Amino acid sequence: MFDEDGTILGEYFADLFVAGRLLVELKVVRALTSERVSQLLGYLKSTRIEHGLLINFGTAKFEIKKYIWAPR
Repeated sequence: MFDEDGTILGEYFADLFVAGRLLVELKVVRALTSERVSQLLGYLKSTRIEHGLLINFGTAKFEIKKYIWAPR
């Protein structure tokens, strides 16, 4: 993972990485909080990947949300 100026921040291992274009983050929590969303958006930004899915298996109803990060 890289900072905005290109500084290496560390390693990140995605739960799923599809075709080099989609980052998938899997969770088993009671609710998807803003912290979970911020985590995914941070991963997208630092890896420079545009599309991400946040999938939660921890509720009675399966949750899946798509997020897009686009550099300005």
